[in-house]
Amino acid sequence: MSEPYEIIISPFEVYLAPVGESFPDVDETPAGNWVKLGTNGKYNYSEDGITVTHEQEIFEKRTLGSTGPVKVARTSEGLTIAFVLDDVSMEHYAKVLNNASVTDTPAGAGTPGTRDIKLRQGPSVSLFALLCKGASPYGDNWNMQYEVPVAYQSENPAPVFSKGESAGLACRFTAIEDPNAATEAERFGHLVAQDDDAT
Repeated sequence: MSEPYEIIISPFEVYLAPVGESFPDVDETPAGNWVKLGTNGKYNYSEDGITVTHEQEIFEKRTLGSTGPVKVARTSEGLTIAFVLDDVSMEHYAKVLNNASVTDTPAGAGTPGTRDIKLRQGPSVSLFALLCKGASPYGDNWNMQYEVPVAYQSENPAPVFSKGESAGLACRFTAIEDPNAATEAERFGHLVAQDDDAT
């Protein structure tokens, strides 16, 4: 990425892991239980990109003698990371569909090999740790990453199979508060941007 670095024109990539998985340092490639969503990561996301939304609802108190608000309070907030995954391979479809299990049946005499996922999700909602990683606003070849300790897939995937368009899975990962966070401010996680090389 070239200057000005603070203007980011670069795709990010999403990784999922079990809740409680340690986040990698910002200059490291995710390893361990981190799984990149999409067989080829950013090459499997639609051109609309990844949208990070910081939601909030604000209560404004007005009084009889004022024309404007005299006090405000945040009554609700949320964090979502949304994109369209252009990868309907069973392994990635399963992640989006409540982290379903993939059954791989090898070919046999007179029967083809198959991969299968069950389509009913049931009442339990799968939770993930989520990492969204891309370019830093502070320099070339540095990274920035959203570290969300607990999230779930809240979108209704609706792939359309047609000629002239690729089938995509709409994804929206919604953060829920991490009860094990060290402070109240960390309950949705961190946004970390690299600004120097390790010594």
